[in-house]
Amino acid sequence: MTDPTPTPTRTASSSRVLICDDQELIRMGLRMVVDSQPDLTVVGEAADGDAAIAGVAALEPDLVLMDVRMPGLDGLAATEHLCARPHGPRILVVTTFDLDEYAYAALRAGANGFLVKDAPAEEILVTVRAVLRGEVMVAPSLTRRLVERFVLHAPASAPAQRSRLAALTEREREVLALVARGLANGEIAERLFVGETTVKTHLGRILTKLGLRDRIHAVIFAYESGLVRVGD
Repeated sequence: MTDPTPTPTRTASSSRVLICDDQELIRMGLRMVVDSQPDLTVVGEAADGDAAIAGVAALEPDLVLMDVRMPGLDGLAATEHLCARPHGPRILVVTTFDLDEYAYAALRAGANGFLVKDAPAEEILVTVRAVLRGEVMVAPSLTRRLVERFVLHAPASAPAQRSRLAALTEREREVLALVARGLANGEIAERLFVGETTVKTHLGRILTKLGLRDRIHAVIFAYESGLVRVGD
């Protein structure tokens, strides 16, 4: 196990981030992106799941960027462990295109979102900030892969799902469709010319009306119900 490598906090108000990946170059790249922002600070690094758990206990980060496949305790087990803790950090899984199934399993274990390792810096920062705000995020570049792997190959349930759409208002359907396309709340607010708080309110009502747990399940429902189709 590799011990977490601590870093001094830059400002008292910045969000604290722990990076966990067994590849040093990946950790360096993520550190450069995160530390380039005045509101974000990398407080430590870890090279496996055990070190991540130790780092969370010692450094109390707000967010962990978690790799999936690592020697020793992998990212799935570490995520499940950390998500079972009360008041634990938010977990953003960082994966590669050929490991989508592992990222999806991490979401089921309680992770708050995932993105790809080679995502542009701007996309990484949008996703990091959204997760820190309490949103459950799938990077836009992975939304289609998530749907193709776990929705299109699932047993057909569209008729039953379509009937549930009747519970939503026209604006709520519009918001749900944009969520399914991978837009963050701020981006949806800009698209619809409303405040971000309004978008959050709509999303909360959508989840309540449809009995969905989180944003990820909302994405899946949008495709299963036929509200959004691959290629739209």
